[in-house]
Amino acid sequence: MKAKEIREMGADEIRRKIDDSTQEMFNLRFQHATGQLENTARLNKAKKEVARLKTILKEVEQ
Repeated sequence: MKAKEIREMGADEIRRKIDDSTQEMFNLRFQHATGQLENTARLNKAKKEVARLKTILKEVEQ
């Protein structure tokens, strides 16, 4: 998800997206630990998406 798309969302919607992405990241870490994760790049993408969402949420809240 691009930053421009995130900025068009409301603060509540961004918070929901952070929760969803955090849950996805947890599931990916669990799959990685059990050896089921084939595409490990998805884990890094999920981390970056959470960071991007949190950064833009801080901007919106100010």
